[in-house]
Amino acid sequence: MAASLHEHAHSQQHGQNSMRARIVLIAVTAVLLAGAVLIEKHCGLSPLQLLLVYLVPYLLVGYDTLKEACAGIVEGDLFNEHFLMSIATIGALGIGFLPGAETEYPEAVFVMLFFQVGELFEDYAEGKSRDSISHLMDIRPDTAHVERGGRTLTVAPGEVGVGEIIVVRPGEKVPLDGKVVEGNTTLNTVALTGESMPRELGVEDEVMSGCINLTGVIRVRTTKSFGESTVSKIIGLIEHADAKKSRSESFITRFARVYTPVVVFAALLLAFVPPLFSQGGYLDAFPEWLHRALIFLVVSCPCALVISVPLTFFGGLGGASRRGILIKGSNYMDALTRVDTVVFDKTGTLTRGEFAVEAVHPDDFNEKELLHLAAHVEHFSTHPIGEALRSAFPNEASDGCRITDVEEIAGEGIQAEVAGRHVCVGNRKMMDRLGIAWHDCHCVGTIIHVAVDGRYAGHIVINDRIKEDSFDAIASLRSLGVGRTVMLTGDRREVGTDVARRLGIDVCHAELLPADKVRYVEELLAAKPAGTTLAFVGDGINDAPVLKRADVGIAMGGLGSDAAIDAADIVLMDDKPSKIAMAIRIARRTIRIARENVWFAIGVKVAILILATVGLGTMWMAVFADVGVTVLAVLNAMRALNVRNSGV
Repeated sequence: MAASLHEHAHSQQHGQNSMRARIVLIAVTAVLLAGAVLIEKHCGLSPLQLLLVYLVPYLLVGYDTLKEACAGIVEGDLFNEHFLMSIATIGALGIGFLPGAETEYPEAVFVMLFFQVGELFEDYAEGKSRDSISHLMDIRPDTAHVERGGRTLTVAPGEVGVGEIIVVRPGEKVPLDGKVVEGNTTLNTVALTGESMPRELGVEDEVMSGCINLTGVIRVRTTKSFGESTVSKIIGLIEHADAKKSRSESFITRFARVYTPVVVFAALLLAFVPPLFSQGGYLDAFPEWLHRALIFLVVSCPCALVISVPLTFFGGLGGASRRGILIKGSNYMDALTRVDTVVFDKTGTLTRGEFAVEAVHPDDFNEKELLHLAAHVEHFSTHPIGEALRSAFPNEASDGCRITDVEEIAGEGIQAEVAGRHVCVGNRKMMDRLGIAWHDCHCVGTIIHVAVDGRYAGHIVINDRIKEDSFDAIASLRSLGVGRTVMLTGDRREVGTDVARRLGIDVCHAELLPADKVRYVEELLAAKPAGTTLAFVGDGINDAPVLKRADVGIAMGGLGSDAAIDAADIVLMDDKPSKIAMAIRIARRTIRIARENVWFAIGVKVAILILATVGLGTMWMAVFADVGVTVLAVLNAMRALNVRNSGV
């Protein structure tokens, strides 16, 4: 990992130096070309002498292109853009020596010069696209401060083991995943989640590597090795994101392999066959048809397609990463544009995955008093329900009430003496056993009944809270035209149905085992409209098989399990389900830009090819059809980088 990051930094520096050198080369060539034109106009040199003058700027700017063309011939990769440019420009330099033909020295140099301008724009755009993804490389910390033998040592993050204590000071990056054991601070998580709002952190809170510590010193007990930490996994995703090509990219690659040799043979036919039917004789007609063939070659160069389409997808991946959406390959962008069914897990995906008190319904007690007594009874409990009750009444540990005779009854609840009062907190089984008349609640959730001194005191509703963001997520998917939303959960039917109803989800299947989720997803895959895809969104270990089975697997990256993140095709780093709609919008926009480039490039090239074939095309038109179209397509591709908070 460290080696790959070093290589990335080295290649980035090399790329910057290469761009500067190319700018200087273009500027010098432009000056030399202008000088050559002046010499041609005022010095009255012979064609051969002029050729020598123009060869200086031509070889200066065209050396790399000629070298690549020769290397391609040697390696068997004959038909590439460098070969086309070389053949066309060498032909333009030599055409003036044919009987009745005019010299085209400036045109030859200009074609090569503008080819380098196009390469410059390509390098710049690709650099911007890579920067947009590689900004996440900056989240990798270089060192970790680990406590060993009473001393704090500074070591490489990879040398820190699981369970060791590390110290993170203000301004430093968190080197490994862990849990805070001492201190309070504020974290900048923008590199991971794309969200600029700082996150407050205290003892027992989990912290992800790659975040920046803003305020206080914290001591963190590591929970993962560096290789398994969040930062390492993210960098791994980034480094392999461009390995999986979209259908559009794969098509363009295959298209170029067939298209280029066809163009070369078509140009040869255009140069040598029509003169055979000329009334003025073969040699008289040949220069004109050779000129048309050279224009044909320049126009036909597939640079605009081969460069701009992958660049568009690369830009889309980079733009998504800036918003905390990691897409593992551009092929998943194709799939995202066709999503018609979105299937959600419930707990941790649409809900917070944490129990909290949702309502308090007292009988003969006020709400505060009922919570006060219940929280005290649950004082020693490690059950999530006990934690929810204590969180709802945070002062229970310091109000001086004496708690004695605590007894936990398996499957029922807990009873204890609180300040001289006998309090029972549990389910309906406990109430029935004690002979206490209880009543049910209209609210959906886990109902905790409370009895005080043998008398029913009321009940407390505890539930897994729906994320506020989930409401926006479902509404946004509807606005994007997603045809069907489904929720699959292992929770109780009434709980799942209530969450689905409140969010506006079309279908809910509850009380499911992991195998049941896979079965339902397979049924939905079989039933979805032809040409559309199904996305599954989850966060747990039990979701990994379904994430793999879906057309597009989307995992929550903040609190999601490692298994889910590994199995997913897309990772939402801030656990916000509304980012699903943003990912779809980014994918659709990226595909739209790629298609614009394809149709624009093909349209202009076909038009000028027709003009060249009938003798109305010029070398300047050819320059625009090749380099001009490439530059415009590259500039259009760069739009894919610009992803805003809303609307994309």
